[in-house]
Amino acid sequence: DGFHLLEELQAVDAKDVLTLKGRDMARLPVDPRLARVLLEAGQRHCLHELLIIVSALGIQDPRERPLERQQAADEAHRRFWHVESDFLAFVNLWNFHEEQRQQIGTNKMRKFCQQNFLSYMRMREWREVHRQLLLLCQELKLPINKEPATYEEIHQSVLTGFISQVASRLEDGSYLGARSRKYVVFRGSTLHRKQQRWLVSAELVETTRLFGRGIAAIEPQWLEQVGAHLLRKQVLDPHWEKKSAEVVALERATLYGLVVYSGRRTAYSR
Repeated sequence: DGFHLLEELQAVDAKDVLTLKGRDMARLPVDPRLARVLLEAGQRHCLHELLIIVSALGIQDPRERPLERQQAADEAHRRFWHVESDFLAFVNLWNFHEEQRQQIGTNKMRKFCQQNFLSYMRMREWREVHRQLLLLCQELKLPINKEPATYEEIHQSVLTGFISQVASRLEDGSYLGARSRKYVVFRGSTLHRKQQRWLVSAELVETTRLFGRGIAAIEPQWLEQVGAHLLRKQVLDPHWEKKSAEVVALERATLYGLVVYSGRRTAYSR
């Protein structure tokens, strides 16, 4: 399973030999999925945002939800939400916290965190992990973008690490993930009860049922770009077309059993 994951992340080749990407990933002291995301972010000019997201995913969630004050906590956290992405909610929270930290100083931060249902210690840990990863990315000479990245750049980078955790929506509102895993969106997600066609999840958690957490909406065509090395293609119904004077077929591509596209016309000669 470990080697399959590393092959998926392009850290090893088909002979299980470490690639150049794999060597760089090994220098980042985080989960291999997160290391792969950071390397991709450097190429897609969105490392500023992904350093925030990856350092958040590397610690326990700093947002607190006490049992007796769940509604108040949800309302406080809602200001950081992004309509299509739980990943960008981390960026919104980071920016808000940094702005306040510079204005009110360290001494008042404990009270500020308490009022906003944030763990003071975890917010500090988040900043420390971010600082360490930033230094390592600088050592690897990964460029940090000065301009804000686009939604597409950020989430295509996320996909490189979590491509086996994509899912498409079923008619009953649940999602069918890779390798036929069926799950529902976690209640605390901004995309809970939204009817997004395709999603990527940062983690799958099983309690009473299987939940996807850390969710974002994606476009299926991104899977062709990011997961080209994982797509399985079938050519169906080859037939002669008189007008174009060639044999044409219908192509179907799947990713871990999920149909990415079907019925695409293609030249059979290829």
